[in-house]
Amino acid sequence: MKKIKLLMIEDEADVLEINREYFEGKGYEAICAATLSKARFLLEEHAPDLILLDVMMPDGSGFDFCAELRQKTNAPIIFLTCRDENESVVKGLLQGGDDYVTKPYDLNILSARVAAQLRRAGIMTAGKIELSPLIVDFLSGEATLDGKHIPLTQKELQLLGCFALFAGRRLTFEEIYRRAWGEMSPGASGTIKTHVANLRKKLKLDDGGWFELVSSGRNEYIFSKVRY
Repeated sequence: MKKIKLLMIEDEADVLEINREYFEGKGYEAICAATLSKARFLLEEHAPDLILLDVMMPDGSGFDFCAELRQKTNAPIIFLTCRDENESVVKGLLQGGDDYVTKPYDLNILSARVAAQLRRAGIMTAGKIELSPLIVDFLSGEATLDGKHIPLTQKELQLLGCFALFAGRRLTFEEIYRRAWGEMSPGASGTIKTHVANLRKKLKLDDGGWFELVSSGRNEYIFSKVRY
């Protein structure tokens, strides 16, 4: 699975480094900016999936910058604020922010907030996806079905994780490829079909198994649980 990109906008170098190391350890790609000017450049270059935005920056207000961001991206924005900024937080949320965390914060809580916003945005997070009795574990690189190990390649694991996360939902080839592996490339449709064929065999999707994978139209699939 492609790494989820977090744009971290924070002017305190030690805080920025701690956050970077923590989230990279969680499997994210951390893109760091110590100024709003740098953040503008990185936003265009990297197209982050989520933005952590300190509200007190040396070259402007994070709350005001949020309104600017909303004209360029739909990525979730989480404010990092001080405890005495409640009125400004309300203003920032109305300008397009999605959540806020007050300083000093517990990194585990911040991580949970990040994961929650990514789920709401329909972005797959690092870790484990469980759709009983199917478990797709990206950290170990393994998948199990009804307690039995399923031998999958990395691409097959990423594809299965995408289907499991969006079970019951119609997914186009473009959505599947982007969510599982990144931006579409030449030959992407053939790549998807090849790996789908492999998943059908390994999960016994056409033999009365726990799940089915239906082609709902031209270049679309729906992955569903059929046994309970």
